[in-house]
Amino acid sequence: GNHPILTTNTTSFTPIYGIKISHLSDNHSIPKNTIIMKIFFRYEDNSDESCHKQLKITLPKSWKNGPTSKLLAQFVESYNASDQGAKNPLDGSHLHLATRRAASATESNGTLSTPNDAETKLVPLASDAITITVIEDREEVYVVHGPSRTLGEIEDERKEELERARAIQAKTVACVHLGCKNRFSKDGPFPSCSYHSGPPVFHETAKFWSCCSQKKAYDWDDFQAIKGCQTGTCTNIEDDAAKPKKAWGGCELREAAAGGADKLKSIEDFNVAHAAGGSDAAPVLDRLRKVLEDIGVEGELFDQVVGGIKKECDAEEDGLNAVAEDLGKKFKDALKAIAVEQLRIK
Repeated sequence: GNHPILTTNTTSFTPIYGIKISHLSDNHSIPKNTIIMKIFFRYEDNSDESCHKQLKITLPKSWKNGPTSKLLAQFVESYNASDQGAKNPLDGSHLHLATRRAASATESNGTLSTPNDAETKLVPLASDAITITVIEDREEVYVVHGPSRTLGEIEDERKEELERARAIQAKTVACVHLGCKNRFSKDGPFPSCSYHSGPPVFHETAKFWSCCSQKKAYDWDDFQAIKGCQTGTCTNIEDDAAKPKKAWGGCELREAAAGGADKLKSIEDFNVAHAAGGSDAAPVLDRLRKVLEDIGVEGELFDQVVGGIKKECDAEEDGLNAVAEDLGKKFKDALKAIAVEQLRIK
């Protein structure tokens, strides 16, 4: 029918109509729109526990494709007809529905806060949202004080919050300490911060800080959540005397492990260099020029840069290895500067 089946016995999970949803395998699942959908309401937004109420509703098919406001109205009607309602009558116009979702990394006052996996938060449901798209079968739905909002109103609030964040960003600066995500006014006050003393390392799929190599991450969010090993005061002034703040890769790791020893050439490297007349730089530079043209860098600009490096290195054709090495370092420094900048939340 089109009427919900209500029960206040929330400890009973006996399925109705002979369908046991929990025993359906992934390979024999039925469309979400055709399953018997149950919702467990919880009203706990009251300091008097005697006014709390739990209610289980089995939804008719037409309700699943209707707005969540219909569910709220049904709960209020049932609640007000109960003993709790006689003591604490509810007004649906001053209530909204919400579901619990895992809390994600959030920003507060410019600082990234990463909650534990067990932490959740209540997420309000729009009054005109389609029930089946925002509520899962057998999910707990909370009835909370405060008027409902429509999808359009929620989107408008999201845009306003984004504009406020942009305004704050325009008036603040980022801390230059590696791993610190604070933003603050350049005139102060300067907050305390937690940061890393060594540069970040991006090697194969691993991401970690050279000063905390025992803490590796393979996801960008997990990497950003690694707590700093140093504490201090935020600043937006770069310290030129400090250790160069560039990202490390495999080469830097090997050089550090070998104490800065020169890299040994492989047999393949030797054969390539021999085939190119003793310098493998010429074909490498030629390929690089073509690749850069493919991504929008003019060939003339590349030639100008290579020509300038030749003059700096005083290199002729047989000295192109020095040109390629210097150009490679410049490219690497530029890319690492971008990588480090991406670590800072603007």
